[in-house]
Amino acid sequence: MSAGIGFYAFSTQERDIHTPAQDFFPDLLRHAQNADGGWGYRPELPSTTEPTAWSVLALQAHEESSSKTLASATGWLQQAQMTAGAWPTGSGKEPGCWVSALACLALISLKGPSQNSVIRGASWLSETWPAEGNFLWRLRQQKQAHSVVHQDHGLRGWGWTPNTASWVEPTAYALILLQNIPTLYRPSRAVKRIQMGEKMLYDRACPGGGWNAGNPLVYGVPGVPRISPTVWALLALRNYQNHDINVEGAEWLRQRYQSLRSPASLALAHLCLKVYGRAENLLETRLGDLYGNNQFLQSIPAMAWASMALGGVPCWIESSSQAIEAK
Repeated sequence: MSAGIGFYAFSTQERDIHTPAQDFFPDLLRHAQNADGGWGYRPELPSTTEPTAWSVLALQAHEESSSKTLASATGWLQQAQMTAGAWPTGSGKEPGCWVSALACLALISLKGPSQNSVIRGASWLSETWPAEGNFLWRLRQQKQAHSVVHQDHGLRGWGWTPNTASWVEPTAYALILLQNIPTLYRPSRAVKRIQMGEKMLYDRACPGGGWNAGNPLVYGVPGVPRISPTVWALLALRNYQNHDINVEGAEWLRQRYQSLRSPASLALAHLCLKVYGRAENLLETRLGDLYGNNQFLQSIPAMAWASMALGGVPCWIESSSQAIEAK
């Protein structure tokens, strides 16, 4: 039985909140945690890997790793890991996939007794390749005189599931994880995968700034950038902020920031612009108004991203210059 909160269980004052206090979204996450230690995509739904990882990453700034909330979350993530080292999206019946990077990142942030789980997960990610880039894939592309999608298929990142095409967001998640693993514990392929993954993201940037799911040019027509892929690509490439493509992408995101009406997009964009030194004020009021409209439709990831956006820059997405300044 979940300890989640029903949609109409909030008071009128909470539904109409305009300036959420610093602990407002963390409190919502604490109350929405399931009895097994994980989180579902909404309160009272079964625990799954992605919302559990995002909740841990949000709450680790507000609690000690040994707290009951985070200790039980650690237990849930460790028991959900599959034998090969990966994590499934939910029940464990499907194969390991992109959420493995988020699970490892959450466990790293807790700095608890989960080093072996992280090493196994990172090793699985480093040894998991997408379908494109192999000999048969490249041969098929060469036979197409006029390729539909113009991109370097020799640059491979990560797919949503193994043996499928590379996409921007799962590649960004895997890169952020591998960048955060101490050198001593990095898998042997990590450096190669990081270098190729970063090149792949630059290759997939849309003309004029930003990223979409992964097709920058189709039949000669530029792809339309989207908020979430742009945010995660920029965060994965945060140590190259002066690169022309980073500058274009950050500017594209900044220009659209004020018009965002999705709480998830707003929180993610603010978090990214903060890392790039371009964040604007009044986020609390805007998130409060959006929460008052529909309670974010009770999306656990959206609440976690809002919590992170309202705090400081999480250590796992600090740029190299910010990390030096913090010391």
